[in-house]
Amino acid sequence: MAYRLSDLAARLGAETLGDASMIVERLAEPAEARAGDLALAIAPKFADQLTASQARAAVVWAGADLEALGLDGAIVAPRGRLAMAGLTQAMDTDPTFAGPSGIHPTALIDPTAGIGPNARIGPYVVIAAGVRIGPEARIAAHSSIGPETTIGARATLYAGVKIGARVRIGDDVIVQAGAAVGGDGFSFTTQGPSNVERAVRQRPGVPLDPTDGKWHRIHSLGGVDIGDTVEIGANSTIDAGTIRATRVGNGVKIDNLVQVGHNVVLGADCLLCAQAAVAGSSVLGPRVILGGKAGVADNLTIGRDVVAGGGAVILSDVADGTFVSGHPAQPTHLHRAGLKALRRLIKG
Repeated sequence: MAYRLSDLAARLGAETLGDASMIVERLAEPAEARAGDLALAIAPKFADQLTASQARAAVVWAGADLEALGLDGAIVAPRGRLAMAGLTQAMDTDPTFAGPSGIHPTALIDPTAGIGPNARIGPYVVIAAGVRIGPEARIAAHSSIGPETTIGARATLYAGVKIGARVRIGDDVIVQAGAAVGGDGFSFTTQGPSNVERAVRQRPGVPLDPTDGKWHRIHSLGGVDIGDTVEIGANSTIDAGTIRATRVGNGVKIDNLVQVGHNVVLGADCLLCAQAAVAGSSVLGPRVILGGKAGVADNLTIGRDVVAGGGAVILSDVADGTFVSGHPAQPTHLHRAGLKALRRLIKG
């Protein structure tokens, strides 16, 4: 597909240099760019790669010298990654949903389900009783949607997504392949105190006595409530709440292989990186960021604008705006100071 440089710049609210009427067909990294590509050279460090390439058009940094870079036209992007967001959105043709809207003949849809106008339902999709699918929603092959679930307008579910019963998904939500939303939470109890409870109270070095360890299942009746413009990565899971819904606020972004436990509340615009996990009933305020493999224990409150570094293990409440690291997590400046002191101690 062809794109005029001036049209792309207008979508970004960006300026152009040189020939703004140039036509480009795809995005490319500077080192691999050919004639007809739009090279993404968003910082001066890419200048040598860009000069050595065949690119005649590029996204460049403010103050770039078009002639020195060997370009005929360019888009100036003061904030490069933001420009990347706009350009990739503008040029994404997504072949998964190529072709007209409609319902594939192999889809199995309960007669009580409602499908909004211009929705696309792919091959072998299963839609249960009482489901409501919003207008222009897109459901890819082999996905399944449980009873009494609502999916908002323009939502996109990629292949093999599993949505349980009593889930509400807002508008413009994206769920990547293999994700599971609305499965039962990991919630069990014992007739008497469990070994976990006993171990906490046990005297150090004294083994636990045998006990009745049979686990009794606590069922999840609350479903999941997902806001608008949420994204859920491939093979991530969000468990249903026990009595009330597990809640995911507007604008939350969840990476691949993330676990969100039952009754968790994620505030607006949280970002959870790959392999992060939030245990049951914890509450994260708006704009919390969990780095890769970070973990949050159950029944905690994490304040607004908290950042947890990769691998951090949060075992207690965290105040607003705190940057934490380590295991157990603590304010990052203390964690780093402790590591430096340990290295000095080891060196003697």
